[in-house]
Amino acid sequence: MRSALGLTMAITATDRAGMERQLDEAVAVARTRAMREGRQGILVTRHDYDSFTVALSDAVPFGLTLEHQDW
Repeated sequence: MRSALGLTMAITATDRAGMERQLDEAVAVARTRAMREGRQGILVTRHDYDSFTVALSDAVPFGLTLEHQDW
């Protein structure tokens, strides 16, 4: 899902390997977009045991990836 200000991807994992694969893929997509635009960093938020979002964020400096727990 894309937001008006950037890119947001929702991830729901069923197992550890799937979670790591999906997060790696989402971060790679976000990194490509961030490098192209050159103004936002990447925020990985854990909402629950198996629920995450990966988003471009103005709150994260360009070139950084930050993790946040929201549960």
